[in-house]
Amino acid sequence: MRMPAKDLLKRILQLLLLVSLSACGVTHEYKTPDVAFPEGYRGGLTPAKGNQPESSVALLPYSSFFADKTLCALIDSALANNLDLQVALKNIDYARQTLHSSRLGLLPTLNVGIQNTRTHPSDNGAKTNVDDYSASATSSWEADIWGKIRSRNKSALASYLKTQEAAKAVRTRLVADIASGYYTLLMLDVQLESSKKNLALADTTVKMIGLQYQAGQVTSLAVQQQEALRQSIAGSLPAIEQKIAVQENALSILCGRMPGAIGRDRALFTTKVADALPAGIPAALLQNRPDVRGAELAVRGAHADMGEAKAALYPSLTVTASGGVEAFKTSQWFTLPGSLFGLVQGALVQPVFQRGQLKAKYEQSRIKREQAELEFKQSLLKAVGEVSDALVQLEKVKLQEAIAEQRVATLHKAVSDASMLFNSGMATYLEVMMAQTNTLQAELDLASLRRQHLTAMAELYRSLGGGWR
Repeated sequence: MRMPAKDLLKRILQLLLLVSLSACGVTHEYKTPDVAFPEGYRGGLTPAKGNQPESSVALLPYSSFFADKTLCALIDSALANNLDLQVALKNIDYARQTLHSSRLGLLPTLNVGIQNTRTHPSDNGAKTNVDDYSASATSSWEADIWGKIRSRNKSALASYLKTQEAAKAVRTRLVADIASGYYTLLMLDVQLESSKKNLALADTTVKMIGLQYQAGQVTSLAVQQQEALRQSIAGSLPAIEQKIAVQENALSILCGRMPGAIGRDRALFTTKVADALPAGIPAALLQNRPDVRGAELAVRGAHADMGEAKAALYPSLTVTASGGVEAFKTSQWFTLPGSLFGLVQGALVQPVFQRGQLKAKYEQSRIKREQAELEFKQSLLKAVGEVSDALVQLEKVKLQEAIAEQRVATLHKAVSDASMLFNSGMATYLEVMMAQTNTLQAELDLASLRRQHLTAMAELYRSLGGGWR
C-alpha cells in the first residue's frame, strides 16, 4: 500500500524537525571562567609586552633543565617504576574505558533472541495446549533531543582528560622530589666530609694542647675542653651517616625499588647553578600547570553534568522497533511472508511527579558547577603564589649563599691565625676552639644554603608546570 504524498511529506517534515531539535541543547556552551591574571610574578621581573609563554622554563624537558646526568637517570627510573605514578596511569586506563562506554550511548540497542511460549489451559477451559515459537530482533533508540546524552559524553571526556592531568601533576611532583632528595644527599656528603676534616683538625689540636699541658703551659681544663670538642665532632658523624642512609632509602622507594645505595658522581659545589630562569607570564600557567588544567577540566565536567541534569527535566523520546518470525511450529518460520511480524512504537515521556526531584538534582549540579569554578580560581591563585614564592626564595637564598661563602673564607683564615697565635702564646685555647667550632658550623650552613639554592630551582621548575613533557 502506497503512502499518500501528503502523508509522506508530513513524515519527512516531522523527521527534519526532530533532527533539528536534537542538535540543540538546553544549556549554553562552556566557556573557560574569566580570571584577572597579573602582568608578572612577585619576586620576578615583569615581562615586556609581547612576551610569550614559550619563554618559560616550564617548556623544557627535565633532561635539559637538570645538568646532572646521574640525577636525570634517577628521574628516568622513577618515572618508569614509581608506584604512585603507576596508580595514576591506571586511573587513565579506567577513565578511557568509561569514555568509550559513554560514546556508545548514542547508538541504538539491539537484542536478538528466540522464545518459546507454551500455554496449558485449565481443565474447564480449552482442551488444547498451545505452543508458540518466535525468533525476533528488537532495537530501541532514544533521540537526544535536549543534549542529555551528549552532555554525558562531554562529562566523561572531561573526567578522562582530568585523569591525564592528574598523572602529569604526579610526574612534576615526582621530578621535583627526586631532585630535592638528590641535592640533600649531595649536601650530606659535603657535611660528612667537612666534619671529618674538622675531626682531624681537632685531633691535631688535642695533641698540641696535650704537649703544652705536659710542659706546664696550660691546665688540664684546656685538654678536657678540646677533647670534648673533638668528641662532639666525632659524635656528629654517625648522625650524618644515618641521614645519608635514610635519604638513599627514600630516593630508592621513589624510584620504585628496594632501599639501597644511590650512586652520585658529582659534588654539591660542582653542580651547575643557573639563576637566569625565565618564568614566563602567569597566564601561561593555564596551559603548563597540570593541576590548574585539571581544575579547569573539573569545571568543564560539572558544566556538562548540569546540562544532563537540566535535559532530564524535559520529555524523552524513545523509538522501539522489533521484528522477526512467529509460528506454532518452528518448521513454519520460513513460510514467508506469513510468519513475519513487526512492531514500531514511539514513546514520549514527560516526568510529572518526579519533577521536583529532578529540579533539585539540577540545582545541585548548578551549585557543583559554581563550586568547581571557585576551586579552579583558587588553584590559579595557589599556582601564582607558588611561583612567586619560588622566585623570592631563589633570589634571597642566592644572596645568603654569597655571604656564607665570604664567612667561610674569613673563618678559615681565623683558624689558621688562631693556631699560629696559640703556638706563639698570643691566643688562648678557647679562641682556637671557638674559631674551629665557628668554621665547622659555617661550612655546614654553606652546604645547606647551596642545597636550598638548587632545590629552589627545582621547585620553581615544578611550580611553573615543568617536568611532565
